[in-house]
Amino acid sequence: MDYISCESAAKKMGVSARRIQQMCKQKEIVGAIKDGRNWLIPDNAILSPKKPLPIGVSDFKSAITNYYYVDKTLLIRDFLNAIPMVSLFTRPRRFGKTLNMSMMASFFDVTKDSKYIFENTVIMNSDYINEMNRYPTIFISFANAKRDRESIITTIKKQILSEWAKYEYVFKNLNKYDQKEHDYIESNLMDFHSNNLNGINDALSFLMERLYAYYNKQVMVFIDEYDTPFIEAHVNDCYEELRGGLSGLLHNSLKTSDCLKYALLTGIQRVAKENIFSDLNNLDVNSVLDTAYSEYFGFNTDEVNQLLNTYGLTLNDDVKSMYDGYKIGSIDIYNPWSILNYAQKKELIPYWINTSANTMIKENIKNADLDYKDQYEDLIKNGYLDTQVNTQTSFYEVKSTPNLWGLFVNAGYLTIDKVIDITDSFYRIRIPNQEVNREFRNLTEYYLSLNEGQLNRLLRFLIQEQPDEFIKEYKNILMLPSYHDLKNENSYHMMMLGMCLCLSRDYEIISNREAGKGRFDLVLKAKYSKSTSFVLEFKYLKGTSKNLESDLDNLTNEEIEQIQSKNYSFDLKEEVIYIGLAHHGKDVKMKWG
Repeated sequence: MDYISCESAAKKMGVSARRIQQMCKQKEIVGAIKDGRNWLIPDNAILSPKKPLPIGVSDFKSAITNYYYVDKTLLIRDFLNAIPMVSLFTRPRRFGKTLNMSMMASFFDVTKDSKYIFENTVIMNSDYINEMNRYPTIFISFANAKRDRESIITTIKKQILSEWAKYEYVFKNLNKYDQKEHDYIESNLMDFHSNNLNGINDALSFLMERLYAYYNKQVMVFIDEYDTPFIEAHVNDCYEELRGGLSGLLHNSLKTSDCLKYALLTGIQRVAKENIFSDLNNLDVNSVLDTAYSEYFGFNTDEVNQLLNTYGLTLNDDVKSMYDGYKIGSIDIYNPWSILNYAQKKELIPYWINTSANTMIKENIKNADLDYKDQYEDLIKNGYLDTQVNTQTSFYEVKSTPNLWGLFVNAGYLTIDKVIDITDSFYRIRIPNQEVNREFRNLTEYYLSLNEGQLNRLLRFLIQEQPDEFIKEYKNILMLPSYHDLKNENSYHMMMLGMCLCLSRDYEIISNREAGKGRFDLVLKAKYSKSTSFVLEFKYLKGTSKNLESDLDNLTNEEIEQIQSKNYSFDLKEEVIYIGLAHHGKDVKMKWG
């Protein structure tokens, strides 16, 4: 057999030599062999390079032209069939919202000729192509309106100015009254050092008026991540400075403008307080609870299976455990960001981080009531929670436990497992997968008032069977919570249970369950053979003690004897370690055996 070099194969294929090397490493070229440091490719090999994966690509034209694209174009069909004046889609971040919005804008934009872009998509086989490139279209994204006040203000203004620049020709030959309004709005849009958004209320509605006058057609409006400025302003303590201008901007373009054809907005949650959507005709809110549009944000099982097969991977139980588990409407959905990264890097590790939502959740935990804290512990203990969930009102607007759980769901930290009573908004919620479970480690650290990294160290010492290091870190952790929070056996039990949640990928976390001849406190049951399981018992020394060390030591002996005599480990295979932890306030003794 004749072989050619990577460089020759690259010229033959029209790609870089580096790309050929990557394909060889990933076994994408049949018959390729390694000769020292170099790869040799059979001269007769079928060389059909796979398209790169669209990680971080949010522009539809670029995505469909240059990358592997999962076809979501029938969203256009369903949108047109619904004919709502304003649609709102609430989904977690990195679920494909921006790419879909770019697709919608590309399809309708009267300034474009999009047939060649959509030529291989399913929407082209329908009658809906008659709506292609028929409408003046505004597309803005507030996804980067983050961090401090100035950054939020600047991002909002620049996004609007980019649309003004795109349609600069519609501002020609204005009468003196329209010119005066134009100049006033423009001057406020270009003032990037202002501490507020005053003066831009009509920035979009004025542009819509001019577009309607120029094209004699109503305007399509697409606003991506509309709620990000509200969330970020709240987190960064500048909400009052921004709320009026931002609310006015959205209200005047979406509610009172006669020039609006249809509008589509995306975000994590509905912002209700500012009356953006109140009394809005034909508002269609589509949350993670709704069946409509459920297949268009995220990847379904068939799409994931096809994508992974294309890139030499299989959809097995490990992949499902790590990335599956979201339920949107009635459909099982994978986080597309995670699947794309896994397909490229071929490492089964967490990729999804929702930094903004994480910060907001942590902030809101501070203001949560006792009801929420009890429910959080139940969630950690059982892996699920039956409770009221409100996905329609943000927590920072109305501080209630149902609204906080709604934030968890909307942000992608929890998913709706089943409907219990829809009239009372009563649902079963759960952590969707192992990837998100890792994110809960940060939340649990925060919830338990731990320092960053303490939880990782404690669990690592436990799993690696380092008792001296484990008890040292455990003692450090006990010094952090309020003394009054550590008042009985259950206090320590629940604290440790919360910390062990992060191990649920490799261990079945079992709490307060009957086994053998009694009821154990906490068991970490290894899911894999040759791994060690753990049985933990917690006791609390009440009152005062003259011989604290001795009394605590006696309690640990009792714990180990209890584990053994009541046969708590009867269902555990391979090696089992017994751990007795005896407490008095923040003093603790441990027996490890």
